[in-house]
Amino acid sequence: QVQVEESGGGLVQAGGSLRLSCTSSLSNFYARSMGWFRQVPGKEREGVSCISRTGDGKVYIKDSLKGRFTTSRDDAKKMVYLQMDNLKPDDTAMYYCASDIWPRCTDHWDEPSTYQHWGQGTQVTVSS
Repeated sequence: QVQVEESGGGLVQAGGSLRLSCTSSLSNFYARSMGWFRQVPGKEREGVSCISRTGDGKVYIKDSLKGRFTTSRDDAKKMVYLQMDNLKPDDTAMYYCASDIWPRCTDHWDEPSTYQHWGQGTQVTVSS
């Protein structure tokens, strides 16, 4: 059974930073694109970022988050990261990591149905 696990969430003041980490047991992690999503109660899960396999170069960040959020990966450690800077109260959400079946992020990268394996999420709370 494939495992995906997020960590690094917590409580932070507005303007602060957090780095979320995600590890996966996928044997071919290096060949998978990886996404980050977030969700608040009562709203749909929204795409935050997608990073393609190393060497592909295709990375997507939600337009409204560009300049504050970045994503990266370390295939040797089977890890993907979400660096979040200048956090705002509106960034408060449960953040999820997910693996795609494709090596390259597609134009549908922000659709949850694109992804195959999901973690349980890590809570990020930004206080004003």
